[in-house]
Amino acid sequence: MRFQAASDQALLVYLGEEISAAAHERGVRLLRVLRSERIKWLRNIQPAYCSLLITFDAVAVDHAEVQAKISELEMRAKKLPALKPRLVEVPVCYGGEFGPDLEDVAAQRGLPAEKVVELHIARTYHAYFLGFAPGFAYLGDLAEEIAAPRLETPRKEVAAGSVGIAGRQTAIYPQATPGGWRLIGRTPLEIFRKDREPMGMIAIGDQVRFRPITRAEFLAARRA
Repeated sequence: MRFQAASDQALLVYLGEEISAAAHERGVRLLRVLRSERIKWLRNIQPAYCSLLITFDAVAVDHAEVQAKISELEMRAKKLPALKPRLVEVPVCYGGEFGPDLEDVAAQRGLPAEKVVELHIARTYHAYFLGFAPGFAYLGDLAEEIAAPRLETPRKEVAAGSVGIAGRQTAIYPQATPGGWRLIGRTPLEIFRKDREPMGMIAIGDQVRFRPITRAEFLAARRA
């Protein structure tokens, strides 16, 4: 592990120096231990690809004390058995009104739009962490053949359920929000609902697969 002070009341804990399944699994194990402990000075835990941001009560402890406690818990975390990942299947209607950037991505990569869809659905994606908006899961790793940069100018509003790509990542917008990812499709599923338990359909560590559906199937699912 590597530690870095992020503020007077926050500590960054690095579990690896690059994005990898091993570093992420190490972070998930530590996250499980931290959540199971009743640590009074712990205020918040924010996971990322290969790090955890620990926010603490600076009146109760300092960075050195937090670092010592995290180091102790990480030794326990190593002994935890790995959890069997949950598989979440997401139906997606690709292209057209639901995927306005599909053709542009295809043109950028020198591929037919159908090939972009084929490559997108061919992989099982790992939910590395949640961020940006409630229920927004960062999923990797996208095939290099269809990796594309974010839009130069983000949209003022992206419809809920939109499936986008940015770099080697893909994600689903849980709510209507501004966004700069390239949109290639949309799902009729409600990815996040405040009146549901759990509120988010995708959690850290889940495996996600996309399944293509027609526009008629999309509209039927929305009416159901």
